[in-house]
Amino acid sequence: MLSKKASCDSHGECSSYFVGLQEYEKNPYDAVHNPSGIIQMGLAENQLSMDLLESWLAKNSDVTGFKEGGGSIFKDLALFQDYHGLPTFKKELAEFMEEIRGKRVRMDPNKIVLTAGSTSANETLMFCLAEPGDAFLIPTPYYPGYDRDLKWRTGVEIVPIKCSSTNNFRITKSALEEAYKQAHNLLNLNVKGVLITNPSNPLGTTTSKQELDLLINFCMAKSIHLISDEIFSATVFTSPNFISILDVLHQRNLQDFGNLVHVVYSLSKDLGLSGFRVGMIYSNNEMVVSAATKMSSFGLISSQTQHLVSNILGDKKFMKLYMKENAKRLKRRHETVVSKLKMIGIQCLRSNAGLFCWVDLRHLLSSNTFEAEIVLWHKILCDINLSISPGSSCHCSEPGWFRICFANISDEMLNVAMQRMKVFVETFYGHSRHENSLCISRKHFVLKWVFGLSPFDCRTDR
Repeated sequence: MLSKKASCDSHGECSSYFVGLQEYEKNPYDAVHNPSGIIQMGLAENQLSMDLLESWLAKNSDVTGFKEGGGSIFKDLALFQDYHGLPTFKKELAEFMEEIRGKRVRMDPNKIVLTAGSTSANETLMFCLAEPGDAFLIPTPYYPGYDRDLKWRTGVEIVPIKCSSTNNFRITKSALEEAYKQAHNLLNLNVKGVLITNPSNPLGTTTSKQELDLLINFCMAKSIHLISDEIFSATVFTSPNFISILDVLHQRNLQDFGNLVHVVYSLSKDLGLSGFRVGMIYSNNEMVVSAATKMSSFGLISSQTQHLVSNILGDKKFMKLYMKENAKRLKRRHETVVSKLKMIGIQCLRSNAGLFCWVDLRHLLSSNTFEAEIVLWHKILCDINLSISPGSSCHCSEPGWFRICFANISDEMLNVAMQRMKVFVETFYGHSRHENSLCISRKHFVLKWVFGLSPFDCRTDR
């Protein structure tokens, strides 16, 4: 018998986003052994520059062999390390973050809390800043994992800030005020803050200076926290450039409000090191840093990982080369995907960052409903074995948008995926829009999740 917390579906993993990942695991594509298998384009993973990191490792065997000055440091790394982390690692991480921000802001290593990835960082901030039943406002569409990361164990609620395709899903003052009003007046929730992703996941767009100013002014007026998840900050491959919330605070000389601003970061996307679980919280609030540091003992980064990554980041010449080449490869892959989709009649939101495209498939819907979106998603997953994420999994307020990830597969796999999509669109227009039976046994779970788009559909857990 499980606890209420463990058995409640508020973990969010019954959403189509997670179902797509699970279906891929059952039938993964392989060019030789399983050429008809599922191609995974639902996972935001950066594999485009992995060869550069592998090349560095091959040339630095002392680091991977835990040797320094001719002697072994294995014992030093293997023994107990406290939760503050290795000073050299935090220093290199701070300098890397400064580099991403054009050295416009100095990053203090003492204000860094190390966590096992950004998942742990975001949950830790929820534990530090909110009580069960409190709410954070998040612009839609947003990363599907937030339903698990922010809510499941903390009891914190998410209230969507509904953004629209009419202005390319930009954040507006009216949307912010409406979300705040809904939380307070309709749902009787105490709003503790706003959380954004910059660059946006799933949009692949950087947040503008105007939007950042708007968010700061809004949070200042309400005296609430502002969390900026900047995990994709070094994936910007074309203009406009990335502007961190810390940049704006510095420009506006808002030291007092700075105590309510917190940044989440990770090396999972920028360096493709998702398996290393290197995440962090950056905050000017000493109480938050102190509490979060204590909590980090539940999700530490191994000292061996810290040692290895600090050496990679410390090689400034290599990192400069890596960042330049990685941006070039992301841009080239993005342009390829957008061009191929356009050739088969599919448009994408204009974007400049991230590992994905926000794709408009509204013209393929049988009706302008989320039910039709899920049917279309099932067809793409089951008829052509392509795993992508429907907008409803990202809580998009408009049906028909999908996230397609492009940096986790090879050129060969991308060509196969685009050919499958081409055939699917041609077949779609060549036949009636009769809905086929759904092929996944989890249908009732998925539809239950989609039709319960309100973030408060698991009230038995409250």
